[in-house]
Amino acid sequence: MKIDRNDETYMAMALKQAMRAYDEDEVPIGAIIVHNDTVIAKAWNQVELLKDATAHAEILAITQASAAIGDWRLQEATLYVTKEPCAMCAGAMINSKLGRLVYALRDERSGAAGSALDITGFDGMLHKVDVTGAVLEEECLQLIQSFFQKRRAEKKAKQK
Repeated sequence: MKIDRNDETYMAMALKQAMRAYDEDEVPIGAIIVHNDTVIAKAWNQVELLKDATAHAEILAITQASAAIGDWRLQEATLYVTKEPCAMCAGAMINSKLGRLVYALRDERSGAAGSALDITGFDGMLHKVDVTGAVLEEECLQLIQSFFQKRRAEKKAKQK
């Protein structure tokens, strides 16, 4: 599969957001939203910081993007995220009428953009999202693996 260079550039920006989450000891997921070749939203997971289970990078970015363009309809926007969205985030993409989703890392266990579920392409929905996966997949995989290895090591050290 040929990867679009713009997709790689924008995914690299999402990866920087994921690194910010990593530095804050959040699960390292980052997202950006592009509208008319302009980045209008940048976010990283903030579940622990905000004590809010809905504070996923995608949800925060959708909220920012809607505010930036003054409309909840994002059909001309593309969301870049470092891991395949969960069901909650995929549902928000449907409800905001997002035009396109680009993600890095597949999530076979709970990804809702074609892996475990296909909410973004489900025939019964009023809207479908165009999806592209595996953009900078290896880089995002390394960051997530590093985060969870660090977490396991910290947990093990506490048990001693």
